[in-house]
Amino acid sequence: MNPLEFFVPGAPVGKGRPKATTRGGKFAHLYTPEKTVAYEGLIAHAARMAMGERELIEGPVMVQMDIRVPIAASWSKKKQELARQGEVMPTKKPDIDNVEKAIFDGLNNVAWKDDVQVVEVSKRKRFSDVPGVRVRITPLAKQAA
Repeated sequence: MNPLEFFVPGAPVGKGRPKATTRGGKFAHLYTPEKTVAYEGLIAHAARMAMGERELIEGPVMVQMDIRVPIAASWSKKKQELARQGEVMPTKKPDIDNVEKAIFDGLNNVAWKDDVQVVEVSKRKRFSDVPGVRVRITPLAKQAA
C-alpha cells in the first residue's frame, strides 16, 4: 500500500486537556474543548479527502509530520526572515507532542482504525509563512502482534 500524504491548513492546535463541569452540583462531566474538537474535525476532513476510496490502513505504520507555525507579524523584518530560514526556532506553544496527539486522534477511524498502529514517528516544528501540518503515513510491511 502506498503512503498517504495530506496537508492540514492553518495554525496547528495542540490537543487540549479535558475540561470538567458539574451537572446538578453532584456529577462531574468531562468534555473535550471546542477548539480541539474543531481542529480534529479539520484533520479528519483533510485525511478523508486524501483517502478517497481507500480502505482504512491496517497494521503498523510510520508517521512523519512537518509542523509549520505562523511567524509573528509583530517581529522585525530581520527576525521574520531569520525564522523563515530556520535560524529562529518555535519554542512556544503549541507543544509538538500535543499537536501529535490531536493529529493522531483526528485520524482514528479515518485513515487508520486506531493510533495504536503507530510504531514509528518523525516530527519537526518550524516557522512558516504558510502554517499547517504536512502528514505522511507509511504502512510498514511488518506483522502486527
